[in-house]
Amino acid sequence: MTVPNHNDSFPILSVLIFSPLAAAVVTAAIRSENLLRWWTLLATTAIALFSLPLYGRFDCTTADFQFVEHASWIPALKINYSLGVDGISLLLVLLTTLIMPLCVLCSWRYIQTRAKEFMICLLIMETAMIGVFCALDFILFFVFWEAMLIPMALLIGIWGGPRRIYASLKFFIYTMSGSVLLLVAIIALHLKVGSFSIPDMMGRGFAPEFQCWIFLAFFISFAIKVPMFPFHTWLPAAHVEAPTAGSVLLASILLKMGTYGFLRFSLPITPHATHVFMPYILCLSVVAILYGGLTALAQNDLKKLVAYSSVSHMGFATLGIFALNMAGVEGAILQMINHGVTTGALFIIVGIIYERLHTRDLGEAAGLGKYMPVFAMFVGVFSLSSLAFPGTNSFIGEFLVLCGGFAVSKTMVVCAVPGVVIAAAYMLRMLQKVAWGGANNPDQSHLTDLNVREILTLTPLLVFVFWIGLQPQPFTRVMHASVQRLLEQVK
Repeated sequence: MTVPNHNDSFPILSVLIFSPLAAAVVTAAIRSENLLRWWTLLATTAIALFSLPLYGRFDCTTADFQFVEHASWIPALKINYSLGVDGISLLLVLLTTLIMPLCVLCSWRYIQTRAKEFMICLLIMETAMIGVFCALDFILFFVFWEAMLIPMALLIGIWGGPRRIYASLKFFIYTMSGSVLLLVAIIALHLKVGSFSIPDMMGRGFAPEFQCWIFLAFFISFAIKVPMFPFHTWLPAAHVEAPTAGSVLLASILLKMGTYGFLRFSLPITPHATHVFMPYILCLSVVAILYGGLTALAQNDLKKLVAYSSVSHMGFATLGIFALNMAGVEGAILQMINHGVTTGALFIIVGIIYERLHTRDLGEAAGLGKYMPVFAMFVGVFSLSSLAFPGTNSFIGEFLVLCGGFAVSKTMVVCAVPGVVIAAAYMLRMLQKVAWGGANNPDQSHLTDLNVREILTLTPLLVFVFWIGLQPQPFTRVMHASVQRLLEQVK
């Protein structure tokens, strides 16, 4: 598979990847905490604006990688510095750059200790996350994949809750375990192909047995990251203990690296094995949808509720990916973006409640809507989005996934549909409690409604809820050609 460069020679992806790292170096030299926050916000906003021309200049008619950069890195080992994006990775890069300024804003008052180190961790994370979605060389991809672990573990371990060390270690050990298998698969593929180029490995027609072993190594690594049932047990602990920005990054970006791995590596490199294991993964996806929903329904801790809802929502994404048809895969990619928008917003909302009440208990947060009407409006919209209410972003994603799944197995979709009903149950329960509560609500009269900073943090995500929900074509058009080629490679 060739990777022609249809764009000019300006290294836009390299600038995008390493700008946060350069900003982190400047951050290290700033002494004023107030200036530190403003600088990080300015840097992440500038990077977000700089990423927008990627969308404007992207050629939607081709499935080739675009904005390609290629340079020899370690010639003796045939390792290259190779970057590029297609319709699948482009949307994830833009989601990453959008989320970062919001992470800075929601940490403005939340982070009071070691603010400099916190902002540096955020910026290093941004470099690693964008790099993962842009890398076209397996070793370069693996470097970014691993580089993301350390700042994330530090975010949880230093600025997290009472059990932060336990949660940080669990996150690190789980993800590292998957990374070891990923590295083994990369080495095995290199020995077969003689190159670390990701496009070179697509559609190669490897031996069926070899494909199965590679697929299993990929699957465990990416399933931990998603996380799929039963590899999900690190997620609730990490979410509950992480600071608000850490939870937002985990939900909005890091979980997508798992589903991105399935799309970028598992399907095009091991197509035979994909078909062999497809029924089992579809079953695990349905289990995740139901298990995540039922567990979320039982939670009184707001962060745990949203964390378990992630397991359910990502189950829809894996269901769509392994339906192996256009509606399913496009719905899955849209669901990845939707989950990033909606669940990221819900974690910011939980953070706002925690800053005011110093608790995440649903009973203690009852009746906030009476004194915080603007806040209640945001909670209402994002709750409806999370339960896939028609007109919101999640509806179109789940609709396409269920259409794709129906074409593969009617029984499977019938089993998954109760997950939609359960989502309505746990989100409406949360909304009812927070907005209205009951007859004996705690006294919330001392609380103030959202300030300008908090409104600015949530408003961009609110815009995307309705934009994607009412006009999804700008997003599906970008991915269409790339998904079409992907499905041709899996046949």
